[in-house]
Amino acid sequence: MAQIANTYDTYAVRGLREDLRDQIYNIAPEDVPVSAMIRKSDIENIRHEWQTDTIRQPGANAQVDGDEYSYNAVTPTVRVSNISQIMRETYIISGTTEAVKKAGRSSELAYQGKLKMAALKRDLERAVIGANTASLLGSATTARLMGSLPSWVTTNADRGAGGANGGYNSGTSLTVAATDGTTRAFTKAQLDTVHQSCYANGASPTVLMLHPTQKRVFSGFAGIAQLRKDVDNGKQAEIVGGANLYVGDFGDFAVQVNRWQRARDAWLLDPDYLELGFLRSFQKQTLAKTGDAEKRAIIVEATLIVKNEAALGVIADLA
Repeated sequence: MAQIANTYDTYAVRGLREDLRDQIYNIAPEDVPVSAMIRKSDIENIRHEWQTDTIRQPGANAQVDGDEYSYNAVTPTVRVSNISQIMRETYIISGTTEAVKKAGRSSELAYQGKLKMAALKRDLERAVIGANTASLLGSATTARLMGSLPSWVTTNADRGAGGANGGYNSGTSLTVAATDGTTRAFTKAQLDTVHQSCYANGASPTVLMLHPTQKRVFSGFAGIAQLRKDVDNGKQAEIVGGANLYVGDFGDFAVQVNRWQRARDAWLLDPDYLELGFLRSFQKQTLAKTGDAEKRAIIVEATLIVKNEAALGVIADLA
């Protein structure tokens, strides 16, 4: 029905108070699975170095009574390195913006600082596992780059047609990006092959890290012990639609989802053999004031330390 003539409705009223809730709702994810699970340490230069070693394969060893010794060759350790990468977030807030009363936050500087810090941590996670980046020493005009995880693993790798390992180049002391191959479906056979390779080379991965796309494929592998189960005490039955633990022939590992890694890679990780080295940990900086505004920056300089790439595995080039 139509309004009666001269009805004074809310559309004509002046002076209505706003009804703005004093909250801000943000569902942007802040999880950084690799960065959260591995050890952190301090480094002292833009190139951080460490050493790897191994033990020879077992062989027949029977000696003649009273025999004179002969001496086996000693293999030196392998010296490897990675480059520290500078990452930053900047923001500038006018004096008036900071002074006025706002809904959902009292200080715009503090609120934006929290958002920028979370964004920078996600950038670091991407640099570690979400990009296929070769290390680069850089110059006065070129930014330094850390070698990301895809540029390190060569021993335990399963790749699609045309794919090739990158790896550490002892001649340049830099890593080389892996060559992406033709994508193919993720299969249990691929996973078991790389898991066996890890075992054969002395590795004991404890985490299978997957992009959400491949996590759904993994949960469809044959062998989930029970898809439906009854619950006692009159509760409703449950449908188990995913798998979070893999019991394999060569050990068990937890399955973890990482939204920031490349969908084409599935990683077998041993967190004990990964580390984040910080030349400069996350620092909030107050920059010189030149106008009616507050300038801020958050900066971090870090590198990925892959203590021994043979402790890790990758199934690459997944569709």
